[in-house]
Amino acid sequence: MYLAFWERDNSALQRALAVLPADGCRDDTVPFPRAWCEGLAARSNGNAAGARAAFMQARAEVEEILKNQPDYAEELCVLGMIDAALGNKADAIREGRRAVELVPISKDAMTGTKLNEYLAIIFASTGEKKAALDELTKLVHLSRSESYGDLRLNPYWDPLRGDPRFEKIVSSLAPEAKKP
Repeated sequence: MYLAFWERDNSALQRALAVLPADGCRDDTVPFPRAWCEGLAARSNGNAAGARAAFMQARAEVEEILKNQPDYAEELCVLGMIDAALGNKADAIREGRRAVELVPISKDAMTGTKLNEYLAIIFASTGEKKAALDELTKLVHLSRSESYGDLRLNPYWDPLRGDPRFEKIVSSLAPEAKKP
């Protein structure tokens, strides 16, 4: 699904959704409900109403999980991503920041880094470009940080494209050209 999303291939995205498990998709340790994936696909196809409905459903599912596990950092992060997609800027940023507080990189390098990555995406998605770029600048210096390919292709980073700071970060990660 993510490959189709990165390639912006809507027909491949629909095929991936058709075989996606009922419990949704994961990005490392971060579980996204199926409704989130459906919302991404609808948004990619230009179906704003379908995307909103799917994101609202995903929000309800994640809120239900958080009722029983209020400090489940990965789900707080997902809720932040959903709220960013729904235009709930203050909630999205608060949820993303809380997730990062719950699992700092110093406590869990893999999950903490992923949560910080999503916080940067939340900032970018909500128009907080400076905060997104500040977060991303910190991340690229970590060993398990953003890759060149991710930054070049992932639609999550589209709000930052063209910004000189973002382009400099991307260029700094580019593989060196092989000499003949």
